[in-house]
Amino acid sequence: GTLAVIAADAPGTVAAELDVVFPVLHGPYGEDGVVQGLLESLGVPYVGCGILASAIGMDKVAMKRVLRAEGVPVTPQVSFDAQTYRTVDDPEKLVLGLRRPLFVKPARMGSSIGISRVAEGDDLAAAIEEALKHDNVIVVEQGVTGRELEAGVLGGWRPEASAVGEVQVKGGWFDYQQKYFGDSDPMIVPASLPEEVTERIRELSVRAFAAIGGWGLARVDFLYDEANGDLYVNELNTLPGFTAHSMYPKVWAASGVSYQDLVDRLVELAFVRHAERPASARLEEPR
Repeated sequence: GTLAVIAADAPGTVAAELDVVFPVLHGPYGEDGVVQGLLESLGVPYVGCGILASAIGMDKVAMKRVLRAEGVPVTPQVSFDAQTYRTVDDPEKLVLGLRRPLFVKPARMGSSIGISRVAEGDDLAAAIEEALKHDNVIVVEQGVTGRELEAGVLGGWRPEASAVGEVQVKGGWFDYQQKYFGDSDPMIVPASLPEEVTERIRELSVRAFAAIGGWGLARVDFLYDEANGDLYVNELNTLPGFTAHSMYPKVWAASGVSYQDLVDRLVELAFVRHAERPASARLEEPR
């Protein structure tokens, strides 16, 4: 069939004519469950995670709670809201028990926006103020010195994990500037790792995906502390970058799944989920 790409300026009028939507929208309103809810209410099949998994994937506080509940290792962290921050006399009291460096992040923001690394002697309050420009809930994570590794998950009820890739970071951490304006390709696929570490990453990726109730796709980002062999799930990205140069297609290409096959399978999974909706979730189909 033919594929029409439609700019959905007026979603209500456009959606009735669509067979399936592939929401390659990053950040708020795109991967946080909002557009997914709109499409559900219109009865239109769409690619990727549903409302709940999308919302959890976007909210770093909810995500860590869900992963911890399922026994998936995450870095030590605390979270608090703007009101709590404003009422303490010393912000250090909010991060007791966490070692520096710390990463201060808005709870619901992507692309490393509003994130600061706070080392010994750095101003914690300034970092919190910066994050508060983007959200009224803040997460402070204990930094891990280690390698940044990523795996893709693809599937529905029985999802599978891809080869493992590595993001090589120049100086410090993979911030917005390096992500979007870096001149070198920082991705190595497959990552050079012992077989058992690769397998553990793939197994944890599928477990993390199941924990949030994922469907279709997600990229799972890890921190690997080689010195003591610890692996942590840093986050799940339920709508990962999807250009030919992005990590998600690259790790699947290394697993023998081409870009074309990836798109085909994701669209097929959108229809599978749509067909399997419980009767209570089905609206009267438009005539």
